[in-house]
Amino acid sequence: MPKAIWNDEVIAESDDTVVVEGRIYFPRESLREDVLAPSDTHSICPWKGKASYYTLTSNGHTTPDAVWFYPEPKPDAKIVRDRVAFWKDVKVED
Repeated sequence: MPKAIWNDEVIAESDDTVVVEGRIYFPRESLREDVLAPSDTHSICPWKGKASYYTLTSNGHTTPDAVWFYPEPKPDAKIVRDRVAFWKDVKVED
């Protein structure tokens, strides 16, 4: 089962994932709430739309903007609705 590991902790795990552009997207509900902090960061993908981010924080460790999601993806990217993806120092195992 795919899992996202950060700071030696499993922060998301699900067998209901999708791969888009080489990234594994997890269902939003599989992501642990206790490691999330809001972020004001946004970016734009030409075909997916406007991305929003979360910062990860736990046990004195913080990784800004390590989780991204598309709150309102464009129609061609509806597969990523209600899903999150990871980067920076988050390791995703499948």
